[in-house]
Amino acid sequence: MINTTWLHTYCTLVEVGHFTRTAERLHMTQSGVSQQVRKLESQVGIPLLVREGKQFTLTDAGERLYKEGRSVIQALANLAQRVGEDPPFQGLVRIMSPGSVGLRLYPHLLALQKQHPQLVIDYRFAPNTDVENAIADDGVDIGFMTSASSREEVRCQPVATEALLLVTPAAVANPDWAQLLELGFIDHPDGSHHAGLLLGANYPEFENSSMFESRGFSNQISLILEPVSMGLGFTVLPAYAVEAFPKPQRIKIHHLPKPVSETLYLASRRDKPVPSRVNTVMSEASKWL
Repeated sequence: MINTTWLHTYCTLVEVGHFTRTAERLHMTQSGVSQQVRKLESQVGIPLLVREGKQFTLTDAGERLYKEGRSVIQALANLAQRVGEDPPFQGLVRIMSPGSVGLRLYPHLLALQKQHPQLVIDYRFAPNTDVENAIADDGVDIGFMTSASSREEVRCQPVATEALLLVTPAAVANPDWAQLLELGFIDHPDGSHHAGLLLGANYPEFENSSMFESRGFSNQISLILEPVSMGLGFTVLPAYAVEAFPKPQRIKIHHLPKPVSETLYLASRRDKPVPSRVNTVMSEASKWL
């Protein structure tokens, strides 16, 4: 493989046409320039210059090497520049979060991509554990979680809170404990956890979600409120998921005497610098949380 330092010296010599001035341009000694050219000739196994005192001409091989070598040197310079670039509105940004946060953020991040088409948003909905593992394994650039990570590789910082809401069919005005028992529970992957937090703080009779008759289950965040809107039961959901439901007139949101919220954490890999494009997305996301 040709030594690129020697090749750069040789191409500069050809362009300048003089050993002394080449040495001045490259901040070298004249003997250093001569030595690198001779090493390059030894490496390719053929003379590149015909020396005539302080003058020189190129051999056929020297001409060919200069033409090809100049392209290589320019390509390496461009590569170095591209590697060093850190554009704020260009490139792929991989994001993962629980569904409720995703319903809130995804439309706004798509609007950002619309403004900057070279910025590509890859958004995945997943539970906290999957978000945590994806960050640790460098599978995503940033994530949002509703509990702080215990893994050493994952850095978490609190960025917002999201209220938990009791949601019933629209006809239910002020649900007491008996009404909740009668309605039954529409469950979801975090249903038991959310019910424990909110109902446990507001209904002294509450022990666990299994006290309610199960009236359905959905693991699709956008569909959990469908059975509630049809009068089939009640549920407890984060506020962003409730806000995104397209039929608000068919449900009733109840703000209980003791509000309960979950902390939202922004997660990233602890040992990895944050590129400008990721900072752009983080800044945009913070506006909507």
